Amino acid sequence: MKLSLSMYSCVLAVRAGQLDLMGFVDYAAAQGVEGVELLDIFWTDAEREIPQVKQRIANAGLEVAVFSISNNFIRQEASARAGELADLKRGVDIAVELGTDLVRVFSGDARESVTQDQGNAWILEGLSAGAAYAESRGVTLALENHGRFAGRSDQVRDIIEQVGSPALRVNFDTGNFLPVGQDPVAAARELAEWVVLVHLKDIRHAGDKEPSHVFPDPSGQLLTGSVIGAGLVDLPGVMAVLREAGYDGWLSLEFEGAEEPLTAGVPRSLATARKLLG
Repeated sequence: MKLSLSMYSCVLAVRAGQLDLMGFVDYAAAQGVEGVELLDIFWTDAEREIPQVKQRIANAGLEVAVFSISNNFIRQEASARAGELADLKRGVDIAVELGTDLVRVFSGDARESVTQDQGNAWILEGLSAGAAYAESRGVTLALENHGRFAGRSDQVRDIIEQVGSPALRVNFDTGNFLPVGQDPVAAARELAEWVVLVHLKDIRHAGDKEPSHVFPDPSGQLLTGSVIGAGLVDLPGVMAVLREAGYDGWLSLEFEGAEEPLTAGVPRSLATARKLLG
């Protein structure tokens, strides 16, 4: 397995104006990782930035592990869903330009006015078309376990099986199962055969005055992001299942804790990640 750093791990520094796309590449190289995960939300002008980013990455001796997009197929208007599909296809094109064959995708965000059946139909429609385009370009879409429509392993499995394309597989996010009340190790056993990317994330119980994002699990227990290895996720257990299944792809660190990322959260999390890799 190879270790990557997601730019989302540094989102607090980006929002504070401490880091931009180029600065992130330099920071990742200084941390000694092998690859970077780039996200569409951090680009301002892809046409202009792609050549510069590619050169910076090459100079740093890094690889692009995955290009991650933030698509949402839970949209009432057909034209809006068509726009999401167009954005997904553009994400595939950007991935090819960046030299990676992986694109992380989502299913869609929950909306009170949308039923589970209707949402599932839109997701299957969008991901089927997206997977067909990705396959034509030699790219694999990695569906992240995230949210109401694809948060649990059985939901992710059902989408993968119904789309039925070799170009749609799984981004296994280790931290996203606890918020939907599922054991990450059990989820790994169900999804291991389809995993092409791992988000290494941890979650802890939230206190009364958390400075960052807090969210409830199904029992009402409040959770928040954690330094890797300091939370509730049985990361050694997950890794054991993935190893047994023969997974040898990217582990992309996605630190989402409240600690200052550049000097505390990311370095501490990477230290644990390297121990997990052995």
